[in-house]
Amino acid sequence: MQPPADPPAMLYDRLPELAQLERLIAHGQGYLRAQTVAEVRAGGHALPVKLLSMGSERPDAPVVGFFGGVHGLERIGTQVVLAFIHNLLMRLRWDPLLEHQLSQVRLLFMPLVNPGGMLQRRRANPAGIDLMRNAPINASEPVAWLVGGHRLGGWLPWYRGPDGEDMAPESQALCEVVAAEMLGRPLALALDCHSGFGLRDRIWFPLAGSRRPIDVLGEIYTLKTLFDQAYPHHRYVFEPQSRQYLTHGDLWDHLYLQSRQLGQGLFLPLTLEMGSWNWVRKNPRQLFSRLGVFNPVAPHRQQRVMRTHLAFMEFLTRLAGSEQRWLAGHLRSARHRMDAMHLWYRDA
Repeated sequence: MQPPADPPAMLYDRLPELAQLERLIAHGQGYLRAQTVAEVRAGGHALPVKLLSMGSERPDAPVVGFFGGVHGLERIGTQVVLAFIHNLLMRLRWDPLLEHQLSQVRLLFMPLVNPGGMLQRRRANPAGIDLMRNAPINASEPVAWLVGGHRLGGWLPWYRGPDGEDMAPESQALCEVVAAEMLGRPLALALDCHSGFGLRDRIWFPLAGSRRPIDVLGEIYTLKTLFDQAYPHHRYVFEPQSRQYLTHGDLWDHLYLQSRQLGQGLFLPLTLEMGSWNWVRKNPRQLFSRLGVFNPVAPHRQQRVMRTHLAFMEFLTRLAGSEQRWLAGHLRSARHRMDAMHLWYRDA
């Protein structure tokens, strides 16, 4: 039997990100299109998983997808995506250059992939499944016990879900959106916003289940080089996720491998892993808060985080609209692949 649901005001107190998302949808009428792609139950509520889109409706337009809230404890990921949507909507009131840019590029947003987990203040979804260990693929090399994904049960973190069953509805919704809206287009970029690893902000790319280099390594390196040139004082570390740890069931590995099987277009999935240890180092008392381990608590630090990442998100949007320039030239791509191998895989 479901427990009685909180009144809406109390729900929004516990899940202010959902209230902010709904306000943005209301303010964005005429620019922002919204649909519910899944619904999950938690705390007596039916919580929507929303997909928002803006920009070009052409089926061959380059697309950039921004995702957040896959892990319910990492609220800052959702807040960063919401801040970017707010930035775009406010600029569209007066910025004709942005209007022109969006006529050439399609933007997708899933800011709150795991609303039930966020409501319950847990990493996993309400069924105890870690969505980033939930895809139906296994790592090709040994992974760390538990943290790399397991089938023991939802009472332990990093649970993959029951073997042989369908993906969780949240994972399935994300994969269906990417497959329908991104795979097969000439160019598709994805940025999934997380927190909780190390002192530095990192931009990870696949594979998470293998240390082998991916086929599009040269294009990833080109993207990194262009960002280094445009923002020489940034503090991101670009690297394959496998340099830190290996996991089973990574959703972006699953989707990247699907894109290679299709053999159409270029799909570059990236993960922004914000270094939450830096916030804890500055305020050790955050260790005593479950949310404090993964999110900045001080308002000025939270504001700084949301300002910091807007530049990279805007960069990806502009890059998508400039595909004919930065992707031109096979020799350049081949040279960059060699540079990338030296930077990231020379030990291998």
